[in-house]
Amino acid sequence: MISKRTLIIGAGALAATAGTGVVFIGARDAEAAVETGAQAPAFSVQDANGATRTLAEFRGRTVILEWTNHGCPYVRKHYDSNNMQTLQRETTANGIVWLQVISSAQGEQGYLDGAGALARVRTDNAAPTATLLDPTGVMGRAYGARNTPQMFIISPTGAVLYQGAIDDRPSARPSSLEGATNYVRAALADIEAGRAVQVAETTPYGCSVKYA
Repeated sequence: MISKRTLIIGAGALAATAGTGVVFIGARDAEAAVETGAQAPAFSVQDANGATRTLAEFRGRTVILEWTNHGCPYVRKHYDSNNMQTLQRETTANGIVWLQVISSAQGEQGYLDGAGALARVRTDNAAPTATLLDPTGVMGRAYGARNTPQMFIISPTGAVLYQGAIDDRPSARPSSLEGATNYVRAALADIEAGRAVQVAETTPYGCSVKYA
């Protein structure tokens, strides 16, 4: 098991552990609830269509989790520019499962019921496999999700291969996307090539998850 605590150092710095092939980028106070390389927490939550979805049902497939809040300007940067939807379509076309997760509590920014979540997917022309509703925050807290957007990549055997920011530009400005390194796309390229994920954990940025 790879421990993030041995590798994360000052903000913007890089560190590597000999022999692991894994590089971490982040701040000293990063607080992942699940360690990179460990098994991802199981979940059982309803999707926007009212179906119960579990991590176990996707065993054998790579899974991406995207914590989202449609009212967050950092999220809007990625959706209004079509950046997030492009990545969703790229990955799902390759058989990867993409799960949006809404952990905003009822009455908080970003909260949507099932009908609202489906309408938002249509409005954004988004292409997730499913949108998971987590208004109690049980799933979000299990993963240590604290920002929107925040990303996780889970291996076909259930291990966390990547967690953190979508890219290296912690800004809500659409212009910041130009020249950005997309950590999710880079991690998936490593996985497809059969090599260790070179940047396996970063510090997420964005709006705070609006837990109850």
